[in-house]
Amino acid sequence: MSNGTPRFGVDVGQAKTLVAELCRHFYDQGWVSGTGGGISIRADPDQIVMAPSGVQKERMQEDDMFVLAADGAVLETPTAKPYPQKPPKLSECSPLFMAAYELRGAGAVLHSHAPETVMATLLAGSASEFRCTQLEMIKGIKGHGFYDTLVVPIIENTARECQLTDRLRAAIEEYPSTYAVLVRRHGVYVWGDNWIQAKTHAECYHYLFQIATRMTSMKIDPAFPALVPPPEELEGHVEPPAKRAKTAGDGVNGNGHAASPKAKVVLLDIEGTTTPISFVAETLFPLALSRFGSFLGDRWGDAKVRAAAQALYEACKAANQEGAFVEAPPKDAGAAQVAAFAKALFPQVEEWTRENLKVPAWKTMQGLIWDECYAEGTLKAPVYDDVPLAMAAWIKARQRVCIYSSGTRQAQRLLFQHSSRGDLRPYISAYFDLTSGSKRSRESYAEIALSLGVDPQDVHFVTDVFEEAEAATAAGMTVTISVREGNKPLPADHGFSTSSSFTDIV
Repeated sequence: MSNGTPRFGVDVGQAKTLVAELCRHFYDQGWVSGTGGGISIRADPDQIVMAPSGVQKERMQEDDMFVLAADGAVLETPTAKPYPQKPPKLSECSPLFMAAYELRGAGAVLHSHAPETVMATLLAGSASEFRCTQLEMIKGIKGHGFYDTLVVPIIENTARECQLTDRLRAAIEEYPSTYAVLVRRHGVYVWGDNWIQAKTHAECYHYLFQIATRMTSMKIDPAFPALVPPPEELEGHVEPPAKRAKTAGDGVNGNGHAASPKAKVVLLDIEGTTTPISFVAETLFPLALSRFGSFLGDRWGDAKVRAAAQALYEACKAANQEGAFVEAPPKDAGAAQVAAFAKALFPQVEEWTRENLKVPAWKTMQGLIWDECYAEGTLKAPVYDDVPLAMAAWIKARQRVCIYSSGTRQAQRLLFQHSSRGDLRPYISAYFDLTSGSKRSRESYAEIALSLGVDPQDVHFVTDVFEEAEAATAAGMTVTISVREGNKPLPADHGFSTSSSFTDIV
């Protein structure tokens, strides 16, 4: 209480009544069954009322409560009740509740063992975060809007509740915008500025965990921003940059070009930029090789496949005049003849793949193979979490998002259609591939700018490849080099602005 003004809105007696009522309410919701979970409320003048451990929550009474000082010291212990009631015991949640009171100035902290909280931690696999977006109840969490991505940290469980304290404190400090921390295979801790806000937060979080579980069972990604809202609706609701990487010149490229967010076009590379570099090398390339022979055999009746095979034959022959290549067989060729054709080409395409050579004919064939795998549902392209959020922000700023990659335009569209973040094609205005020229040639970038109807200086290119950055800069574009895990190290004196997340350049 400051100058006679209540800080938390309830005194100790009222807080005891509220804790008992909330215990019964949460029990009815299935959140605190089997004596699990816990509830605490901060009361004026700066004392904490806390439900005991090991008591049936639906039978909780006002006289069952502990009263603690602001530093966690016990001021009042409830009177023991006759057998078979257990002697009163301070909740094992106590040090975890105190973490939220200390680090966030919370007015109430709640702990739930609801099934949906456990499921939310399992949906994330081994990830350390639960995420969802564009769900109405996100608006019930302080500081969040419909278009924001709600992020809830997940910490690993321990044998005893009190052993979680350090992990919970670390999560609270690392995620300053969160009002909840999930514990894998255990439950959730939720808090608010007062008991009303904490209760509201708990109800909204539980709703979102439950909906996310149902969405996932329907193969709908709750973290994918399915709507592409008009810019005026995005105002103030796009997730702000979480951590901005500081670079030389603080947003200015070493070549003197400002990394301006006002560029008319944001041109993105894929491999090592929007998508982990390992996906291409460890998934896409081996998949195309392993499916090459069977794909030709199964799809030889398709004119598009035969045309691609003919172009591939000619490219192989041009690359290796001494190769024992078999000419593409006719449409009605038997399986053995098609298999012999594929076997003859395989060593050459394997060499191109191993050397990561951008041969257009092989790129086309790869795209056709990946198309089939995407359609079968056996292939999903991982995309960094920050990518759709940044794309939405660029749309808000009336900037076009375009792609320039060595993969064919069709392969690019397929990747973004079947991404781990859902169908991202609505965000993308245009695709460019090697038909626009080598990615290490200045002329290619000038041609792309011309195709887009803008000057090169109105294009902000993001890539992980130093030589591509040099070529785009020579054409007059602003450039940021993507620094993601697994990307090739840059020269020490590269002189470019760098980014480990698109939130750095929104």
